[in-house]
Amino acid sequence: MTLTDVSGAVALAAPEIACYRLTSDAPEIVPARTARDWMDETDQRYAYRCLPLSIANASGWEVLAPVAFEATWRGDGAHDAIRIRSHEDQARAERIASSHFGHGILTLHTEHLFRTSPGWALWVRGSPNAAKRNLVPLDGLVETDWLDFPFTMNWRFTRPCTVSFEKGEPYCFVTLVPHALLDAVQPVVRPIEAAPELRAAYEARARSRNDFNAGLKRHDPDTVAQGWQRDYVRGEDAAGRRADFHLTKRRLKTPKPE
Repeated sequence: MTLTDVSGAVALAAPEIACYRLTSDAPEIVPARTARDWMDETDQRYAYRCLPLSIANASGWEVLAPVAFEATWRGDGAHDAIRIRSHEDQARAERIASSHFGHGILTLHTEHLFRTSPGWALWVRGSPNAAKRNLVPLDGLVETDWLDFPFTMNWRFTRPCTVSFEKGEPYCFVTLVPHALLDAVQPVVRPIEAAPELRAAYEARARSRNDFNAGLKRHDPDTVAQGWQRDYVRGEDAAGRRADFHLTKRRLKTPKPE
């Protein structure tokens, strides 16, 4: 399978990802959602104007909690210092959540074994730009192109307390990474003067941004009517040229049964 850019040219080959269920009632895996409660609550939902933020939110798949449960940490490093409780299905909750490592780390099982194309790994983490009070998601990069065992999603308590996960709440986010290529990347540092066209574009963009912000500050009617600059959302550079490839919304596919 290949991906194409907006002009129809071949951009790159799409890797494959297989999600093998280890139980008949394994948690649901869905394309990650763009919305965030805190973004909804911003004035005029302005947080969604930041396209990189919204695209990051949806650039992967989420594993959803099959049952609501609570986890309580009493504050020490013992394995039995975390207690799991569920008013819906205690046995199901204990299959998903456990204290495997101790030290206030809550381990959550996906009940799937993931396999990816050669050279591709899964970045395992909490959902981007989402926060959970008193619980921090721990990131992991897993070599799923060869691993024949399921990984776990781990969260670390920041203080003794009780936290809850609702049924259907995402507790694990996975996205693909070209793991085999990263060590071959050689970043370079150059003065902006080495790229005259880029420098001119940057300076034009900076002038436009400064003029726009100044117009907002003095309540210029035309500027206020615009509300915000949309160049990035339109995929346009400072000269108004459109990018060959530009996304305004993720449309990831839902895992399908075979």
